[in-house]
Parts: sequence; C-alpha cells; structure tokens
Amino acid sequence: MEFQYVAFSVAIIILLGLLFSKLFKQVKLPGLLGMLILGIIIGPYGLNLIDKAILNISGDLRAIALIIILLRAGFGIHMDSLRKVGMSAIKMSFIPDVVEGLTVMFVSHYLLGLPIVEAGMLGFIIAAVSPAVIVPQMLSFIKRRMGTSKGIPLIILTGASVDDVVSITIFSIFLSIYGGQQVNYLMTVLSIPLQFIIGILFGLFIAVILIYLFKHFNIRNTEKTLIILASAIILKNLGDVLSSIVPIAALVGVMVIGFV
Repeated sequence: MEFQYVAFSVAIIILLGLLFSKLFKQVKLPGLLGMLILGIIIGPYGLNLIDKAILNISGDLRAIALIIILLRAGFGIHMDSLRKVGMSAIKMSFIPDVVEGLTVMFVSHYLLGLPIVEAGMLGFIIAAVSPAVIVPQMLSFIKRRMGTSKGIPLIILTGASVDDVVSITIFSIFLSIYGGQQVNYLMTVLSIPLQFIIGILFGLFIAVILIYLFKHFNIRNTEKTLIILASAIILKNLGDVLSSIVPIAALVGVMVIGFV
C-alpha cells in the first residue's frame, strides 16, 4: 500500500501545532511562538518532515490562513462599537505606520549609513504589522472584555487590518525609485484611499449576495461557512489579478464580508 506522505504531513502540522501551542500557553508564552518554533524544527531547514508538495503550496496556505483570520476580525466587529471608535481607528490605521516607517528610515540612513531609498524600503518593511498575530489577540481581549470600555482592542483590530495597505504602497514607491522606474508619487499616494474604497465596495457587494442567498435558500451552517470562505478567497485572488489595472485592498474587502 502506498504511503500518503502529503496527508501525513498535514496531520503532523495540525497535531504538533496544537500540541506546541498548548505547551507554550501552559508556561505563559504565546501559543503562536510554539507554532513558529515547530515550523523551524520540522521545516526544510530542520528535520525536513514536511512533504515538498505542501511546501510548494505554502504561500496559498498562508493566504487562506490570513483570510480566515480577517474574516474572524470582521465577525468580531459590531456596528455600535465601530461608530464609537471610528475616527480613532482611521488614525490608528496610518499614523503609527507612517511615523514608525519614517523613523526607521532616518535612523538607518544616518546611523547605519544606508542609502535613503534602501532605508525607506527597510523602514516600511519593519513598520508593517502582522494581522496574523494582532487579530487573534485582539479578539481574545474583546472576548475577555479587556479594554473594551474604551474600545482599545477594536481600534487596534481595525487599524491593523488596513495598516499593511499603507506600508505596501509606500514601500512600492521606494522600490520603484530603487529600480529606476518613473513613478507618479501623487497618484500612488492618492491610490491608498482609493484601494480602501474599492475593497470595501467589493466586500459589500459579495456580502449582500451572500446574505440574499442565505435568506432565500435553506443552507446548513457548515455550508455557509464554506461558501463565505470560498467567496473571500475569490475576492483575494480577484484583487491580485486586477492589481495592475485597478488598485483593490482585497484584504479589507475580506474583513468587510465578515463584518456585514
């Protein structure tokens, strides 16, 4: 009988991932840290226990994981709470990112001697946050009602979900300059709010269609979950395909699907 090594790799990742997460939580360390260390141990530069077929699609698996996290973020946001922290959340989405990116840029330029363009790329690579880390933690805070009276978890949650769009856009400006390409800086900067608006509209459009389907057809909850996930994946890939034509913050749209 042929040994199904791909299926075995998936089983190893799931079982050991849960085990390492639980062990690290027992010693008051983040479960995510345990999963990261496990990945290093069983990955291609460690014990090499993962089949190459899994490694070849690891980028797609990471994208799906991020989509699930952002859907959870959308599910965790309530309209009344969002109204209270709306302006603060908007400020949180770009002010810390820009300040941190510029600070790292100037420090790395004047102290480390990096050329200003390369320093700019470094600054906005470092400034970008990881929704995969922040979103689950903020959802945990909301569930435990920690800081919810002032809406702090919600502010960070919504800000982190759009922060990457700002970082990627500014990074792309420095990258284009580094590559000697002609860049319309004003249009590139103005594309940031345009990406948000188009992403939100796409998310709303898909969410309205899903709501109509769920109201008019008898669909089980498990099937609803799969349909929502599939729709979010399609939106993410649509954003990637149309990125050279129309700028779309597809990940923001994914969160809107969960929110609506």
